[in-house]
Amino acid sequence: MKKQIVVVTSGYERFVHWLMAISCLLLCYTGLGMMYKELNFFGAIFGGLKGLKTVHDICAVFFAVGLLLAIQMWWKEAGVFVFPEDWEWIKAGGDYLWHVDHVPETGKYNPGQKMFFLTVALCGLLMICTGFFMWFPHYLPANLMDWVYVLHVLGFVVIFAFFFVHLYLGTIGNPGSVSAMFSGKMELPVLRMLHPKWVKEMEHEGKLMIVEDKK
Repeated sequence: MKKQIVVVTSGYERFVHWLMAISCLLLCYTGLGMMYKELNFFGAIFGGLKGLKTVHDICAVFFAVGLLLAIQMWWKEAGVFVFPEDWEWIKAGGDYLWHVDHVPETGKYNPGQKMFFLTVALCGLLMICTGFFMWFPHYLPANLMDWVYVLHVLGFVVIFAFFFVHLYLGTIGNPGSVSAMFSGKMELPVLRMLHPKWVKEMEHEGKLMIVEDKK
């Protein structure tokens, strides 16, 4: 039987997502290599600590561009909570923290995804601002630079932790959903299960793009 596949993300959305994801991972890798003496060997593939810093600085620019594009593109859908429906989902734990008989329906992004987006957006902006002053320390009094480094590390810790949560929920936690950021498509039954309200909205508006899997 042929599978019904739904187009859920555009090529532009996937480009922005992977621009952020890859640059963020490289920033974490190079940042750790510079932060801890025990991890200085991370720089071996880049020619040493100087190479680590160069890659870190370049990736910071790509991450900043990707983050600003992501905020501009997803803020309306993923950056604003809708009440009371989002609150009902939060009270039910989204069926992740404990079992519920009925998970409250939400729109294209559930409150968990919105929390992740807002965390990355806010901590990402913090990383960009603090990183700027680390590039140009003469713009701040010397006694404030210590706080710049502390806030930069804090932003890193939060984003790094949330990355693994995002990785789990995008793969093992929600089987079948990861294809949305690779091919841009998801199987209709999976989409109905994860985002039932969004499917109904697209059907009502005539925007549900279904293609048949020819395999």
